[in-house]
Amino acid sequence: MTHEAPSPDLEVGLMTVTTLRPGASPIATNTKTPVLDVVVPVYNEEVDLGPCVRRLHAEMARSFPYPFRITIADNASTDGTAAVARELVEELPEVVVVHLEQKGRGRALHQVWLGSDAPVLAYMDVDLSTDLAALPPLIAPLISGHSDIAIGSRLARGARVVRGPKREFISRCYNLLLRGTLATRFSDAQCGFKAIRADVAKRLLPHVVDTGWFFDTELLVLGERAGLRIHEVPVDWVDDPDSRVDIVSTAMADLRGVARLGRALATGGLPIAELRQALGRAPLESATPGVPTGLLRQLVRFAAIGVTSTLAYLLLFLLLRGGLGAQGANLVSLLVTAIANTAANRRFTFGVRGRDGAGRHQFEGLIVFGLGLALTSGSLALLHSSTDPGQVAEVAAVVGANLIATVLRFLLLRNWVFRPRTAAIPLENES
Repeated sequence: MTHEAPSPDLEVGLMTVTTLRPGASPIATNTKTPVLDVVVPVYNEEVDLGPCVRRLHAEMARSFPYPFRITIADNASTDGTAAVARELVEELPEVVVVHLEQKGRGRALHQVWLGSDAPVLAYMDVDLSTDLAALPPLIAPLISGHSDIAIGSRLARGARVVRGPKREFISRCYNLLLRGTLATRFSDAQCGFKAIRADVAKRLLPHVVDTGWFFDTELLVLGERAGLRIHEVPVDWVDDPDSRVDIVSTAMADLRGVARLGRALATGGLPIAELRQALGRAPLESATPGVPTGLLRQLVRFAAIGVTSTLAYLLLFLLLRGGLGAQGANLVSLLVTAIANTAANRRFTFGVRGRDGAGRHQFEGLIVFGLGLALTSGSLALLHSSTDPGQVAEVAAVVGANLIATVLRFLLLRNWVFRPRTAAIPLENES
């Protein structure tokens, strides 16, 4: 199979990522084996399948300079999709079809990706909502060795998206939920435009449970926790008005997936340490010595320190209330206990020892303290603006505000102040 010379877009992409990551492990491209295998999962798409695959094939033949394959993953279609797929296989030599007996995008990707001989694997939705001009920059960092996973993002800066307000709202809320519950850093989990290196996929896929739409999120969370490099490409994306995705059932399935994944991460049910070792990534403990990775243990220790801090705060507040007034007593009591709370959580909850970073941790802890001060002072100010409260009402107000501040304090301490800073690990052939 012959191809034209490399397109300028891909050449620029390869040169750029190579400059960013000198010495990375590039994928061999001087081979007759397909360098890229693009999977198109379909279910009852007899109308759209033909135009989609022909358009995709024409674009790849024009802009992709290496051997490629397009795999149609027929998810147990009951219409004429299988017949259309067979016609495409006869018409286009780079197209193959895989028939599955059960539905599920995740199930299709799992089976096809693990069975592929291409070093780079990708998938895209059959409606081609994503502009195919984003394909070269999606693939280039994987070929060069700069990244392990690449995702199209409709929420990254530079993306241009045309879709209704309901879908936009749901998408943004879902990704905010992932950031708040699973501490993710990627911007768009569900865009149907992703790629992964095959060697990485073979390590991750056996641990990905979901067979439906949550497959993408689970793969990305697992990859991120395993220390993989995830490259994001802003995409031009136009919503398909004829999309058959059931938003309500998909959203409920995603929420169940988030809860399941959160429990597995909290209880150590996922083999993150083993994955990091298998993928050649540093153990989390080595990034910040002594930092425990278990959420459950951190919660227990944080709660114990929180109870002690709250009792100390209340004692100081009551002792200082007469001389400094409610706001003054709140300020001093919260400041003293915040400093002690940060030091105790640094040592016992997050296991950070030594003086390295202590100043930064206390400074960031004081910023978190400012949030608690705003909540408690605001509650007192609101209380005094509406009535002339007694001491019991004041204590009830500051305790309630402190409970809210405590939850926010834990999230900020875990995901910001004491978040492990994983150092970059050089690849085997790097000097």
